[in-house]
Amino acid sequence: MHESRSARLRRAIIAVAACLGVATMVAPVAASATEPPTLTNETTSFAALAESTPVADAMKRLYITVFDREADAVGLKYWLEQIASGAATYEDAVWAFQQSTEWQNTYGGTVDDGAFLDLLYQNVLDRAADDVGKSYWLELLSSGELSRTEVLAFFSESNEQIARTPIEAEFSLDILHINDHHSHVEEDDLDLQLGELEAEVTVGGFPRVVTAIDELSAASTADGVAKIHAGDAITGTLFYSLFKGEVDAALMNEVCFDVFALGNHEFDDSDAGLANFLDDLNADPDCDTVTVAANVVPEVGTPLAPNAAGDYIQPYSIETYGDEQVAFVGIDIAQKTQVSSSPLDSTQFLDEVATAQAQIDELTGMGIDKIVLVTHQGYGNDQAMASMLSGVDVIVGGDSHSLLGDFSALGLNSQGEYPTRTVDKTGLPVCIVQAWEYALVVGELSVSFDSYGHVDSCDGTPHLLIGDTFIDERGESDVPYAGAELASILEVVASTDELRSTAPDADATTVLSGFDGQVAVLNETVIGTASEALCVGRIPNDGRSGICSDTETPQGGDIQQLVTYAFADRAFDADIALQNSGGVRIDIPAGDVTIGDAYTLLPFANTIVNLEMTGAEVKQALEDGVANILDNGGSSGAYPYAAYLRWDMDFTAAAGERVTNLEYRAKGTDTWVAFDLTATYTVASNSFMANGGDGYETLAAVVADGRSVDTFIDYAQGFIDYLEQDLEGTLSKVPASDYSTKSFTPAAG
Repeated sequence: MHESRSARLRRAIIAVAACLGVATMVAPVAASATEPPTLTNETTSFAALAESTPVADAMKRLYITVFDREADAVGLKYWLEQIASGAATYEDAVWAFQQSTEWQNTYGGTVDDGAFLDLLYQNVLDRAADDVGKSYWLELLSSGELSRTEVLAFFSESNEQIARTPIEAEFSLDILHINDHHSHVEEDDLDLQLGELEAEVTVGGFPRVVTAIDELSAASTADGVAKIHAGDAITGTLFYSLFKGEVDAALMNEVCFDVFALGNHEFDDSDAGLANFLDDLNADPDCDTVTVAANVVPEVGTPLAPNAAGDYIQPYSIETYGDEQVAFVGIDIAQKTQVSSSPLDSTQFLDEVATAQAQIDELTGMGIDKIVLVTHQGYGNDQAMASMLSGVDVIVGGDSHSLLGDFSALGLNSQGEYPTRTVDKTGLPVCIVQAWEYALVVGELSVSFDSYGHVDSCDGTPHLLIGDTFIDERGESDVPYAGAELASILEVVASTDELRSTAPDADATTVLSGFDGQVAVLNETVIGTASEALCVGRIPNDGRSGICSDTETPQGGDIQQLVTYAFADRAFDADIALQNSGGVRIDIPAGDVTIGDAYTLLPFANTIVNLEMTGAEVKQALEDGVANILDNGGSSGAYPYAAYLRWDMDFTAAAGERVTNLEYRAKGTDTWVAFDLTATYTVASNSFMANGGDGYETLAAVVADGRSVDTFIDYAQGFIDYLEQDLEGTLSKVPASDYSTKSFTPAAG
């Protein structure tokens, strides 16, 4: 008799399992081998068995072993959740299965151990017991060393039973995806290490994305292909400043994505701006892109829901591939979108995890067992979410601009594996991917599903899209590589899966050419020179820069710091300036600086606002920004920068105590003095922060109190004027002593 759990617990388990219907589907069992069962892990320990075999596989095999059929979805989910939560063990499941009427009818409770083993060999392994094997198990049973429950478990997990009951892939899906292209529709240049040589290579551009997705889709041998955009399609370059998403929509329709998930920056021009963009996206009758965001609920009667909540946004899209259906559920990052973009107050942003699970439950209730989350919440959040959900198979993400895959040989830093393999809260596999940023990478994820709708395997390649010219920058002038050096580079390209030589699509190029004339004029107008590389960085040493390593920004982003001084000086009356790091978007390499660079650096429609604040309010505003990151789950883009003010920052300290040792330097002086919390200062800020964006509630309160004046200076134009007039055309790093972060202590872990 099984003694490890109380009879009451067992009765409850059996009763609940019976109510859930643990038996409905029938599947044949494969022919058996002829050797006696051998334990996969050479052990008679249930604990070791659980460690050596994935619980989901063991439970699937147990259904076949005991009931001669596949597990039904409800029953399998029940047992996996019970085991994962600790409410039951695999041993409990084996024991409960033995109490079923079907088992009792076959094996009975009155047969002796020998007869039990004869039945077990015949019914489980489909052969007669061999003398050696039967004697071995009979001795263990008769001595009390093993129970019948344990013997059944070991038969179920024997090499012989595993070999004769394979759980095989039945459906394959290729997912081609991008994210965070941010209106970067033109190609760019990138320095890559290619073997022994470093070369400047033309990369990305939306016409290359179109080509890559078309080619990969045509070459796919999977049962289905899905084309996915995981959000933040718009804002970030002059193409958006001039055309407000029209060019992005036109080029996206050259791909004809199946699913587009909303990102936070889709709301930068509020709900009305997003509705206009989606009108452009939906204007092509040959494309049927479904916009998904299950946790975004616009109020009926507002621009995104003029007549009904689903006018523009759906919670999910169900795609059909032959006899199979796959659901794609959209999830947008809630808090960041609310405080870092400009949605209407009436638009609701629901909890990401709770919403995802509710959608999964709804879809599985409809009989759909293959579920892909298309999220825009960041790589780390995707991994955390997977562990909190039951029933998710794949997460295609965005927001954190994460480069996944092994790019170390190319001189690029990646944040994780492609795909990143993890498990949900029941131990079932989940595959997570993301495809960097700015139309540089197309991700290709190949997933196979078993008959239960669970991931059987996943693999793939993040394709960095490159041109066919490689520039040698070693000499006084840049020239293309040629001869033996070019041959060696081409060998590296051919042998590197992550590099994909891609020609721009002709039709997409034609579409782009209809817009780029106006942009080109501005892009090419030189307004100054950067005397050195100015690295972007939100938090000190965050590795966000594409031209600096993650150890070269110990005090934070060089360009963030410089921009903040620009605002302080161009606001004229300001004593201090504050800038959120996420509002400054790109590195500025050494060399010419153009108007296009300035508007790409500062792409949002902000003005400079002067606020009258006490020193204590300034200190609290700094704490607001840090709290938004550490306490509210907000974006790292809330990290504060200041001009004429500096401090020590400690992410391990308690809320309200993270910004210490504040010092102030008055304009026109070289002396830093203790910051007076009782004095009043004029503080320049961008209008986004002044309205409470990125959690800067103290600034919003000052504005509400009538202590602010909008200068109506466009903040990108203010930076241009600063470069041309104040700096006389030359950008350089500010002195280290003038950086606002004097020292930085990162959060533990």
